[in-house]
Amino acid sequence: MALPRITSPHAKGNNRTQQVMLQVLLAAVPGILAVTWLFGIGTLFNLLWASLCALGFEAAILALRKRPVAFFLKDYSVLVTAVLLALALPPYAPWWLTVVATGFAVILGKQLYGGLGQNPFNPAMLGYVVVLVSFPVEMTSWPAPHAVGMLEGLQQILGIANLPDGWAQATALDALKVNKSLTIDELWTQNPAFGRFGGAGSEAVNLAFLAGGLYLLHKRLFTWHAPVGMLAALALMSLLFWNGSGSDSHGSPLFHLLTGATMLGAFFIVTDPVSGATSNLGRLIFGIGVGLLVYVIRAWGGYPDAVAFAVLLMNLAAPTIDYYTRPRTYGHRKPTRGFKLGE
Repeated sequence: MALPRITSPHAKGNNRTQQVMLQVLLAAVPGILAVTWLFGIGTLFNLLWASLCALGFEAAILALRKRPVAFFLKDYSVLVTAVLLALALPPYAPWWLTVVATGFAVILGKQLYGGLGQNPFNPAMLGYVVVLVSFPVEMTSWPAPHAVGMLEGLQQILGIANLPDGWAQATALDALKVNKSLTIDELWTQNPAFGRFGGAGSEAVNLAFLAGGLYLLHKRLFTWHAPVGMLAALALMSLLFWNGSGSDSHGSPLFHLLTGATMLGAFFIVTDPVSGATSNLGRLIFGIGVGLLVYVIRAWGGYPDAVAFAVLLMNLAAPTIDYYTRPRTYGHRKPTRGFKLGE
């Protein structure tokens, strides 16, 4: 007799995944509001279009696989992927760019491996990296804060008209990476991309995602190990290689914690239970690895922000981390001193 296959966890019934995803979407609201306040309504356009595209791609692939479409769409996991991807894309990104990113995220990042619970890579970060490498000009066109109106932004998204020259500016991470002559103090006073501690406005955005992440921690939807590991490793690396206000400085710990996608990555991306490590020690190691890679790529790599690349690289390492951090089986003693892991 064929038994039905029901994925874990079972403790709260089949709606457990739906409840978790709804909580994640709720926790992202403060960050969404902060990004919308900073860059305008383009973020909401991104969210709406990415969500529609993701639902469409998910439904089409499920139908091709002859799986129950409504059942799997109701777990809202594809909406979480769409929201994380839309927040990572530049506001007012061309409509076709969002289609390509969500297509890769849903089809190649998730459904190709069998759907939710079987994907080895974070789908949103996979879609983001694909368009970042393929369309670098569009992916680096971030608008200046509070600089774009709704009508102009809509025209940019639809490709009807391009925004005037000067509507976009380099982010704080971009400006710091290419700086070779100005001291940090001079850079801070002369470049409008910098705010009080990090990028202009990005401090508020990161604090908003931090608030959402703390809410998820309070709800115990994930443990503290991965986010704390990432933030601690990033802060430690930036402290070790911080030389004050010199022109070759890579930025202070506070700058790196409150700039770019740091808090979004720490609480909404590295905490992915599918593509990350599974044990508490494994999650801690996974988060530390992400934090180290984020700093290395930011300081010496070819991209100013590195959360997506760092997460995907650590996704590759997650099975090995799980192998060497397997918890003790219930009812068995801890290994003796002469025991070798894996025997």
